[in-house]
Amino acid sequence: MGVGLVSLVAALHGPGQLGLRVYGLLLTATAGAGLGMAGRQLWLQSLPADQVPACGPSVEYMLEVLPMAEVLTTALKGTGDCATVVWRFLGLSIPGWSAVFFVVLVALGLMMLFHRGRTKSWIAG
Repeated sequence: MGVGLVSLVAALHGPGQLGLRVYGLLLTATAGAGLGMAGRQLWLQSLPADQVPACGPSVEYMLEVLPMAEVLTTALKGTGDCATVVWRFLGLSIPGWSAVFFVVLVALGLMMLFHRGRTKSWIAG
């Protein structure tokens, strides 16, 4: 959601050179966070069945009962159901594809951050 929000604001704003770098930094940071979360889920999926963390309560229940900070902490620690691969495409699970696209977005953010040319040449290609 962070990547989408940063991209939407950047597209609506039409930034100059400094703005392009700021949005590049924000895109790199949000996509990097997404890459970290996808990597964590890939790690959980790679664990042997006996080493997968125990299942916890559902997200719906936690949102009703716990404060948001604790919900996020619990979600990032992972539960046993995060290790279940329910879908694959070309050999990659959902977090695998997420990681691929987050790597592309991090690279795009870094290109924006370190771009040296004029803004119009960036947009025109």
